[in-house]
Amino acid sequence: MLSVRPKIAELVFQLYGRPLHPELFEVHRTRTIDRGGYSATVQITSTGHLVTWQYEGLILTEVATAAHHPLPQKRRLMSHQLKGSCDDRVNCRGGVHYEVEFSLEPVDQEAFWLYQKELALAGSRKGMVHHFESSGRFGLGALSYINLESRDHSLKVQAFHTFPDDHVIVKSQSIFSRPK
Repeated sequence: MLSVRPKIAELVFQLYGRPLHPELFEVHRTRTIDRGGYSATVQITSTGHLVTWQYEGLILTEVATAAHHPLPQKRRLMSHQLKGSCDDRVNCRGGVHYEVEFSLEPVDQEAFWLYQKELALAGSRKGMVHHFESSGRFGLGALSYINLESRDHSLKVQAFHTFPDDHVIVKSQSIFSRPK
């Protein structure tokens, strides 16, 4: 199955206070973490990534995807188009806290390919990585790399998604934390 990135202008970053059905996404890589009373499933999808974090009956789902991707409106807590940079926070019941910052960074062609090469190397050593097929304009396809830092009280998710056709890198850092 051909796996090509959506256009950069179509991307959104959303947070839900509920799980999302897995059949809504084409998943390429998955990692599950159980630690300190919380659990998380982190996935690289065809349009970005999906993180489902659970603690004592509370579920938060972060998704970076295409705006035209059919997602529900019910219990959506946050929605941002991926343009420029942004940071946001949500405080939930029971002392659970979520914060995110993301940026869309255009770079020149040479810097883009060096950055993508470094991400691919990092992905071969740690974290999660997926190489996408080329869209045809350039020989190399896009890349998604996710680094996870799990602590007893928090999970930090650093995601990097590259867009070769536009020489753009989307960077995000999310922290899901439970009370200490």
